Amino acid sequence: MPEKILYETLDAVSSMGFLKKEIPDSIKINLNPKFKIRTYQTEAFARFLHCYKNEFPNKQLPLHFLFNMATGSGKTLIMTGLILYLYERGYRNFLFFVNSLNIIDKTKDNFFNPLSIKYLFNNVITIDNRRIQIASVNNFEGINPNDINICFTTIQKLHSDLTTERENSITYEDFRKHKIILLSDESHHMNVSTKTGMELFESWENTVQNIFYMNRDNILLEFTATHDFATPEMVNKYQNKVIFRYDLPDFRNDRFSKDVTLVYSDFDLDERIIQTLILSQYKQEVAAKHRINLKPVILFKAQRTIAQSQENKANFHKIIAGFSGKEISKIRKSKIPIVQRAFQFFEENSVSDAQLAERIKREFREEFCLSVNNEKEKENYQILVNTLEDKSNRIRAIFAVQKLNEGWDVLNLFDIVRCYETRDSGKGKLGKTTISEAQLIGRGARYFPFVLPEIPDRFRRKFDNDLDNELRVIEELHYHSINDSRYITEIRQALVEQGIMDENEVTREMKLKESFKTKNLFKYGLIYSNKRIKKNYQKINSFADLGVTRRNFVHNIATGRGGTRTILDGTQQAAVVMEETRKDLPVNKIERNIIQSAIARNPFYTFQSIQRYFLNLKSINEFIDSENYLGSLEITFHGDIYNLDENKVEKLDAMLNLLDEIESEIRLLNTNEFEGSREFHHSRIHEVFKDKTLKFSKDTERGKDDPQLTNFVSSKDWYAFDTLYGTSEEKAFVRMLDRHIKKLEAQYEDIFLIRNEGHFSIYNFSDGQAFQPDFVLFLREINGQSITYQLFIEPKGLFLSEHDHWKEEFLKEITEEFGEKILKLEGDSKYRLIGVPFYNNEDENQFRASLESVLN
Repeated sequence: MPEKILYETLDAVSSMGFLKKEIPDSIKINLNPKFKIRTYQTEAFARFLHCYKNEFPNKQLPLHFLFNMATGSGKTLIMTGLILYLYERGYRNFLFFVNSLNIIDKTKDNFFNPLSIKYLFNNVITIDNRRIQIASVNNFEGINPNDINICFTTIQKLHSDLTTERENSITYEDFRKHKIILLSDESHHMNVSTKTGMELFESWENTVQNIFYMNRDNILLEFTATHDFATPEMVNKYQNKVIFRYDLPDFRNDRFSKDVTLVYSDFDLDERIIQTLILSQYKQEVAAKHRINLKPVILFKAQRTIAQSQENKANFHKIIAGFSGKEISKIRKSKIPIVQRAFQFFEENSVSDAQLAERIKREFREEFCLSVNNEKEKENYQILVNTLEDKSNRIRAIFAVQKLNEGWDVLNLFDIVRCYETRDSGKGKLGKTTISEAQLIGRGARYFPFVLPEIPDRFRRKFDNDLDNELRVIEELHYHSINDSRYITEIRQALVEQGIMDENEVTREMKLKESFKTKNLFKYGLIYSNKRIKKNYQKINSFADLGVTRRNFVHNIATGRGGTRTILDGTQQAAVVMEETRKDLPVNKIERNIIQSAIARNPFYTFQSIQRYFLNLKSINEFIDSENYLGSLEITFHGDIYNLDENKVEKLDAMLNLLDEIESEIRLLNTNEFEGSREFHHSRIHEVFKDKTLKFSKDTERGKDDPQLTNFVSSKDWYAFDTLYGTSEEKAFVRMLDRHIKKLEAQYEDIFLIRNEGHFSIYNFSDGQAFQPDFVLFLREINGQSITYQLFIEPKGLFLSEHDHWKEEFLKEITEEFGEKILKLEGDSKYRLIGVPFYNNEDENQFRASLESVLN
């Protein structure tokens, strides 16, 4: 049996809960806060920390790890976080190398330009209470030992510099004298010797290996989206080095990419271009309707030559010059559903064909179109092409032969037009052009992030369970081609092989029963939910208001006690015994200059910084003196307290430690700027719950057809929808409820269970995290007054319960706050809100007991 690759071992360690998922403060507080660390990125960090600190099979020094992560998954953010952590561990020198200058320029912008929308560091970097600067260096001689020093180079230049000595360039001596972190981006380019099985002494790979092994403390970190897991030599080399594998299928299935849709038609090229323009404008105006700032970009892809691309651009400008409503009206005959939805949208918003034509002409003027083919064009337009998402960037169309290569991480590409009709596949084998087209589509499928009031998750697709939602169109990348059945089959096959498309994907419809639509609950009933709101720091007037509850901090003073033992003769010298005592010292009794000095040494405690949390704070003096802040705290000195009153150094150390602990607690409590409102508002049930078209992989539990379950729920009057696509736990819950429905019917007049497929969210009180309970159960009783109970219910397997423990706590809080409170409306309508503990099939009796308890 072949030995497991390291990441497979770590998969098992993680699934069993043995992998700590805590992000160090050095990473957490120093990354740009707008880039929230995603679950899989937390996993990547956790695996590195585990392997860095602990033993694992065949661990060798110097350390060498590889992160195999999908294009667009944030490899550079992982790199940034590891730079911060390794700086904390004593590293100062970092070598970033890659095979492309374009990637270097983009990465420098991400690291050094705070005005860039993709800047990855926080505005102020603080590690060990010191402000840290980032420096771009040519070598590691004469550098500032307190800075993060990064040398950027291409692998070609690195190889050249090391084999031919040049002034001010990096040398082998740098790697011998200094411990260095080697950061290899797009590292699949670095393995020519291994893949060929030939020992090439002048190869890039050999150069990297030479400098890596010059210092036992060096660390080599590789990042790639396309690691080779098939070649035996590569498997052997990376057996104990690949610590994380998160490839394109994982990335797509976790909803972090756009969905790819093939749009093919019998139109000629000019008409396909016009159809694409209509869809592009449709996407922009749908986004604008929902206050999303989006400028969708189209890529016009030539087949082979720059001349073909230039011809495409000239033809495009000719189309735009003569563009009118007449050209748009010709496309109305299209039977493609997305095109028909676009025309429906324009009609509903009173946009005529002539008006639409004028908008398209205005948006796609020649100055808003770029050709990016030859080296001069690439150099001149590099900034424009790498900042397509910027509000000030007006570019709408790119013309190229090959542009979506490594390093171009545009997020607002929504259409790719294949400006040719030939195909190169044959004899049952996909051609190189088709494969490269699939890779192009994969690179273009990066998700355009946006938030909605009811769906705050910025970086994931939001409408897989609501394909009819008009915003779904800005979660899709459309690839436009001629309607050639053989080509469509081939490109689809290539996309499936790349992991960009799921061949087993199916759509399912879920409809409200007509019988339910006649019920008063559907017509007039209400559903209560809360809102996600910004934390209101106006109400914060003390540590306690913010959640900082500690009042006493312990500071240990070294006693100097110890002893010696002689191993060979067994003699032992007794330790010196000194009296050990404790002394409690209020902070307001410590000399003011000591407190001020401690505050000055920690950048977190600038007035501007702490006023972010305490808006009502008037001055640093108030922060020091007030009982609401430092004035209420106390330090317990433990150890040799002799002469403590005169020992200013020990008191300063104690104050520094106290401030560190308060900072950590504040940051931990306030990592999120949002909270869930404690006021629940009502909406009409018939406005919230609609028919849904859902998308699943038919290989998944939810995607499998279950006619027996469909027949079961469709026959139950108390179940609102005609079917259920759910997990085994969700299905088991519905069957359990059916077994106990008669008991509920004895007490309640109306009983309705409604499936929540993204119809509504509730938001965690503490951090505003969105939660969509799987079901909401309505029970109406009549005892002289009408009370409707609204119960939030979440079936959950035991293996997920711990991960989603916050949801169960939130449900408990809802019951504590609203279970006994009657929400009264005009007339006789009264509601109670109840959160029920998780349902689990293995502990069904406990759930029933909990349900009965909250209802009694």
